[in-house]
Amino acid sequence: MPRILAIDYGLKRTGIAVTDPLQIIATGLTTVESPKLIDFLKSYFEREQVEKIIIGEPKNLDDSDTHATILVQKVVEKIKKAFPGMPVEKADERYTSKMAVQAMIDMGMKKKQRRNKAIIDEIAATIILQEYLHHNHG
Repeated sequence: MPRILAIDYGLKRTGIAVTDPLQIIATGLTTVESPKLIDFLKSYFEREQVEKIIIGEPKNLDDSDTHATILVQKVVEKIKKAFPGMPVEKADERYTSKMAVQAMIDMGMKKKQRRNKAIIDEIAATIILQEYLHHNHG
């Protein structure tokens, strides 16, 4: 089975997570500089089969768009243009960064490690993917 890939897109950095080939477990893959995302995906898709992309969609508590929502919409358009046959689904990413920081605390990471935004982005992507799996494969 092909993998599912999740993206936590940000202006500077993008966290990426993937499932195992059986689509059971979500694992943090890496963090890339956002301008290099499409190149990273091209390279990854050459090595691994991916069925679809899940991208975190930033929303306010009242479901209105945030300042980052338009950035995500633009990157979704770029992904669809670069990979026309690849389904892209948006997923609610509210609280994922807070959940990522809490997960780091729960794992016993030191304060200095928890300030590493790249790790937060990668864990946030993993949470987005885990939530997607939970709601769609449960």
